[in-house]
Amino acid sequence: MTDHSALLSGLSPARFLTDHWQKKPLLVRNALPGFTTPISPDELAGLACEEEVESRIVLERDGPQPWALENGPFDEDRFASLPETHWTLLVQECNKYLPELATLLTSFNFIPNWRVDDVMVSYAPEHGSVGPHMDQYDVFLIQGLGRRRWQISTDPVADDNVIPGLDLRIMHDFQPTDEWILEPGDMLYLPPGVAHYGVALDDCMTFSVGFRTPTVSELLIGFLDEIASGLNDHQRYHDPDLPLQAHPGEITAGARTRVRRIIRDAMADDDAIDQWFGRYITESKSGQTAVPPEQPLSSDKFLQQLHASGTLCRSEYARFSFIDDGADEMTLFVDGQCWPQSRALAKPVALLCDRREIAASDFGTALDDEQFVQLLSQLYNSGYVELPQDGEP
Repeated sequence: MTDHSALLSGLSPARFLTDHWQKKPLLVRNALPGFTTPISPDELAGLACEEEVESRIVLERDGPQPWALENGPFDEDRFASLPETHWTLLVQECNKYLPELATLLTSFNFIPNWRVDDVMVSYAPEHGSVGPHMDQYDVFLIQGLGRRRWQISTDPVADDNVIPGLDLRIMHDFQPTDEWILEPGDMLYLPPGVAHYGVALDDCMTFSVGFRTPTVSELLIGFLDEIASGLNDHQRYHDPDLPLQAHPGEITAGARTRVRRIIRDAMADDDAIDQWFGRYITESKSGQTAVPPEQPLSSDKFLQQLHASGTLCRSEYARFSFIDDGADEMTLFVDGQCWPQSRALAKPVALLCDRREIAASDFGTALDDEQFVQLLSQLYNSGYVELPQDGEP
């Protein structure tokens, strides 16, 4: 069981979830005492030059138009030619590249893992900003370097309140209701739909811990695609008891009933929905997947190396979740795949999903279970878990 009481200074997880989560903003001063950025601005720029890294530059001035957007990867020369002020570099999924940011995510274990999106890091010189805007996801904004002034508006945002002709949804009318200056270690939580405007007061780095909020259309389309992929041309609408109709142009009650039954029957399998959602929500959003080790290990050899290293680490390139509905089996979901497991392994499987780094001794007698060791070795050979001597997680 995770000790939520010591995760973030000045924040009660239970009270936060009751009073603020998806309800209203919250400023927490010194939420991470002594927090310093684990990456320098130059190192962040270096990441933005890598082919597999998703990065952007927002130029408020000195671009082809105000609030110009450029997408990476970038050449090193691009950073030498940027203006002195009024621009921002943003790099997504930095928790994949910096172990310190993967560790930072453990501070938010009071929110389910499947809701976690990523840690985005932004750098801006003085006056740098991405403009007043509104997002449809939950985010914790942690100040890591310098100071940033945040203004927010809790008033509703109209759909047409955007500057036309931009690649970014910048609000043309922003009237702040609150304002704060954040210093290193301070944190601001914003629920979906709250307009906000952050401006760097000096060289500034902000760490944005974002959480996924799938749209209803994404969920429905994803599940219906799943259903459709399992059908074949022999499964068709049929009406062998078709009566003679007075009006051939009428869609009768009988026809409508058959169509409703087809759709409702397809949507009524709760277990199918659960299994699909577990796979769907653990899929990689960027398409990047874990890299298997060069030398796969047998279960016995893996167990030897696990005991030798003493620690197992989850890859940041794979999402872990599980479903335990009290049946004979529970299901582990990793990177869009399902791994059915005996409920006798409920505790170690839950531990695997709850922590990013696990001491081998914490698995206890589960390491005497051949099925569990085989699971861990399969996850290792797929690159989903790592041993410390394999390199940084």
